[in-house]
Amino acid sequence: MRDSLTPDWPAFNRRFVNPVQRLWAPRLPPWALIVHRGRRSGTEYRTPVLASVEDDTIYVGLYYGADAQWVRNVLAGGATVVRAGHTHRLEHPRIVRDALTERLPATARVVVRHVPVLVADLA
Repeated sequence: MRDSLTPDWPAFNRRFVNPVQRLWAPRLPPWALIVHRGRRSGTEYRTPVLASVEDDTIYVGLYYGADAQWVRNVLAGGATVVRAGHTHRLEHPRIVRDALTERLPATARVVVRHVPVLVADLA
């Protein structure tokens, strides 16, 4: 249980950090901007993430876990990603929890040792 002195980092990031990161995330790799819709509300959201791209596949470390709302939105309703000024549709998004279940590039293999990784094909 969180005491009153411990910051709620996800809420802090959503309120203060993400709005600033949205300014450069679409244009400055390794940042990217995931554009997705709420499962219930249909509201469009823009979530800045750290991502690596190899060939036509994107890898995003899920530092707040695979149950984060934006991840659930992407898995349920699809999304697009804006990276280095280019927009791509995410196809076949999936969560990888073990480097043995899917071929991963070196950077994603390092990340998946600690957190799940969202993997999707770029269209």
